[in-house]
Amino acid sequence: MVLVRILIAIVLLVVLFYLCARIVPQENEYVIERLGRYQTSWRAGLHFKVPFIDRVSRKVLMKEQVADFAPQPVITKDNVTMQIDSVVYFRIVDSRLYAYGVENPIMAMENLTATTLRNIIGDMTLDTTLTSRESINSQMLSVIDTATDPWGIKVTRVELKNIQPPVSIREAMEKQMKAEREKRAAILTAEGEKQSMILEAEGKKESAVLNAEAAKQATILAAEAEKEKEIREAEGRAEAIRQVQQATADGLRMIKEAGADESVLKLKSIEAFAEAANGQATKIIIPSELAGITGLIEAVKEGTSK
Repeated sequence: MVLVRILIAIVLLVVLFYLCARIVPQENEYVIERLGRYQTSWRAGLHFKVPFIDRVSRKVLMKEQVADFAPQPVITKDNVTMQIDSVVYFRIVDSRLYAYGVENPIMAMENLTATTLRNIIGDMTLDTTLTSRESINSQMLSVIDTATDPWGIKVTRVELKNIQPPVSIREAMEKQMKAEREKRAAILTAEGEKQSMILEAEGKKESAVLNAEAAKQATILAAEAEKEKEIREAEGRAEAIRQVQQATADGLRMIKEAGADESVLKLKSIEAFAEAANGQATKIIIPSELAGITGLIEAVKEGTSK
């Protein structure tokens, strides 16, 4: 009997522990109500509540979350209707306000995002809307974050996911882009041809300059070679004349050293005149003082032949 009572007590304690104990996971908060009124918010860890009096009203995820809202129809300032879908990044910073601030926080935030987007786009034209994503994101973030503060929500980022203009507008934009690309292609082609012509002309100019420089250098080298040739020839003729004169002087000196008389010297003078004529002159004028030795020359020849 005692054992049965102990077992019953153990079972009751286990059931009581199961009913009272709660383990809150990391990055979660449990909103606790006591007799229908807010009591406290449990953070991560082990907690105990009063059985049948306290209850977990809401389990709130505190991590950053992403709300991807469906595309919303908006009208621009120039009366163009387009579809824009947005993405909102948010965190719950106060579980009590999140539980009691608004009935359905996510739906409320979706409707707030749609109305804010319509208000912002309504003051912009189509072209401005397509080129002002950053500005639209900043304005939406400021408005939505301020509006969701009473709900315990902190909006960290708002992005326009996609902007879809009407089909007719998209076709017109594609035609415009195609024409713009063709225009840029034609401009680039013309610029390329112009640059090619400029480079070709510069190449021809450079080639002509190099050819002129080469011709000038060749002329200078040829002139220098001709000059060197003439100098060499003049030096050769001068050397030949010098050697002839040296040989003549050496011959006269040898005759003089051999004791030749005045007649022999005069005879050598005649030979010098003959060499001076070099067989080209038809007449040789001999000085009068040399005329008297003609007989002597003949006598020398006869004596030699004997």
